[in-house]
Amino acid sequence: MSETTSQNQLPLPNAFAGSYFLQVWRNTSQTLSPESKHEFDEDGEESPTTLDTVNSSGGFSMVGPDKLSVSYANVNLHGHDVGVVQANRAAPMKRLVYYFEISVKNAGAKGQIAIGFTTPTFKLRRQPGWEANSYGYHGDDGLIYRGCGKGETFGPTFSTGDTVGGGINYAKQQFFFTKNGAIVGTVCKDIKGPVFPTVAVHSQSEEITVNFGKDPFVFDLKAYEANHRSRQQIDINKISVPQDAGYEIVRSYLQHNGYEETLKLFDMASKSTVPPISLVSEIGCGEEDSVYALNQRRTLRQLIRCGRVDDAFAKIQEWYPQIIQDDASIICFLLHCQKFVELVRGGKLEEAILYGRREFHKFKISSDFDDLVKDCAALLAYEQPHKSSVGYLLLDSQRELVADAVNAMILSTNPHTKNSRRNILSSLEMLIRQLAACFLEKRSLNGDQGEGFHLHRILESGKK
Repeated sequence: MSETTSQNQLPLPNAFAGSYFLQVWRNTSQTLSPESKHEFDEDGEESPTTLDTVNSSGGFSMVGPDKLSVSYANVNLHGHDVGVVQANRAAPMKRLVYYFEISVKNAGAKGQIAIGFTTPTFKLRRQPGWEANSYGYHGDDGLIYRGCGKGETFGPTFSTGDTVGGGINYAKQQFFFTKNGAIVGTVCKDIKGPVFPTVAVHSQSEEITVNFGKDPFVFDLKAYEANHRSRQQIDINKISVPQDAGYEIVRSYLQHNGYEETLKLFDMASKSTVPPISLVSEIGCGEEDSVYALNQRRTLRQLIRCGRVDDAFAKIQEWYPQIIQDDASIICFLLHCQKFVELVRGGKLEEAILYGRREFHKFKISSDFDDLVKDCAALLAYEQPHKSSVGYLLLDSQRELVADAVNAMILSTNPHTKNSRRNILSSLEMLIRQLAACFLEKRSLNGDQGEGFHLHRILESGKK
């Protein structure tokens, strides 16, 4: 019996796949909206933007209206007459490196300017580094102070016209400091909790400005990060992975997602160099499972990626009617939403309104769809919807999401499938998820410090 003529006797696909892709859509909307990017890094942490003008060291420092400049307005009479100012937020911890800079506009009477990091409970009448759990690089003597009043030989002094930076390398658990674009030195970071970028002035007429990243840094931070990652990559490259294992993982990815033509070319290119192997025991599925409905899945993916949702509906009705027999199901919702988006993309706004009124009403019985229906409808409110907060719906990635959902639902109709959750992700994608989980576990063990695994960064770096 042929694959297409036996579909009516197959069990209905379970709803797990649909729910999964519904959540992926929500995650995408939160990640790509402009509001989610404001003053946040890629892990959702707020970054310092200005100096804190609420908690200050009394009258010994004066913060300018821009909240990025500090001056010492008085004459210091005592050693504790320090003008100390912290940033308005702690340094973000879920990244590879954090860094900020100060520019010395005037070294003043004694040049007792300092840059460093302090904890939330730090006494704001002391130089950074003079108290426990604080670090400071001081301009008058070039010493590094690490939690006590006695400094250690570290680097050169700095004065008027110099730009000095302070950073945290979370991978190495080190503070590092720079002068005029060059690294001065590093010290071990013994503090596990949050720390605040901190600056201090301590003698008459001293004046500095602070740059939290709004303007380009003098220090080449991107080159520093790239150098560190290249060293990590060298260590990774030393790990031996059998060629045939990598071949089969890539092959299973192409099979899972229905990339039939690419699969054929991949097999042809690899036939003479890589012997085929079976990873059934490793990944839990065999060749029969992975090639199930390969041609149909390829066709449907191509139709959806081209925006031909009506044609995709027709093919699904012909080949796998049980997937869409419940017209209020999640997979029908995803397809109807994509059809609505395609009408907006094509400028057919009146037709989109009529289509939305006709198709979306059936999903009102469940609140699970409300927020996503609103996102779709919001496209009509903008003259340039691709530049709006819901512009992500017009990206090719949204078409891919719907195509992935349809692909997973078809795989779930395979009567030989033992684990329906394996229909959602290929072996390669599961390996990447496992890698991401390992990075997060490593970060957790390190006091929630350090970056997670970001595949897009690795892919982008490979293009350079």
